[in-house]
Amino acid sequence: MRAEASSPDSSGGPVGLQIQTVELDGQVLRVGVRHGSDASPPLLLFNGIGANLELVEPFVEALGDVGVIIFDVPGVGGSPVPLVPYRFSTLSVLTDKLLTRLGYDGPVDVLGVSWGGALAQQFARLYPTRCRRLILAATSPGVIMVPARLSVLAKMIGPRRYTDRSYMKQVGAEIYGGAYRRDPRLLEEHSRHIHPPRGRGYLYQLLAASGWTSLPWLGALRQPTLVMHGNDDPIVPLTNAKILAARIRNSTLYVIDDGHLFLIARAKEVAPVVRRFLREELA
Repeated sequence: MRAEASSPDSSGGPVGLQIQTVELDGQVLRVGVRHGSDASPPLLLFNGIGANLELVEPFVEALGDVGVIIFDVPGVGGSPVPLVPYRFSTLSVLTDKLLTRLGYDGPVDVLGVSWGGALAQQFARLYPTRCRRLILAATSPGVIMVPARLSVLAKMIGPRRYTDRSYMKQVGAEIYGGAYRRDPRLLEEHSRHIHPPRGRGYLYQLLAASGWTSLPWLGALRQPTLVMHGNDDPIVPLTNAKILAARIRNSTLYVIDDGHLFLIARAKEVAPVVRRFLREELA
């Protein structure tokens, strides 16, 4: 592995995150780190497709003193587009190297949202001693899943909602559901934090997920797992969360009355659930 020294990012970071750039094997990553108040493992966050780290600011803030590590995946936010596409397995390897570069040699807790939930599953499988606890939010077992309606999928296939704010206002309620159907201010605030994916970045994320499924090996995961889902999720129907919870042996299902972005819309409600799960004594 070749790693260059971290350098500060003048753009700053949300809610106490220290922003830095790290180069690993020729790939530059924009990384945010917030140290926790105790010796508990930090929470590694994998974000959704096309989503830069600022988009989860309400949730990170609501977590309080929990240590957090999050990075913009290649081609998203402040991380440049890589020369070639990647898979979830190669991103998992890159993540392990990043943790080591940041000084985290032991286990971490992992939370994956939507697209990032697939990456979280892959990371937990490839690095079982690295991943102490696993949280899967608004996600699925991959291509073998209960799909969204075609009208929703058609609006998700490209990054237009990230690049065109007027389009986001038109389709946001339909694709995100839950509180975003009722409160247009949530869409406005969400749009304010968006840094559109760069060039091929969104395409590479789609390619990473193409053909991928965790269904054959979910039963082999041993980490205590919290599966979180909204009951009004147009992108990933709730049945997918029930499949994950049924297949992962040591898992708990938590359903909230909201949509795909419940971690943001209901951050103050769900963050304590996450905190309790992370601080439970391991059996």
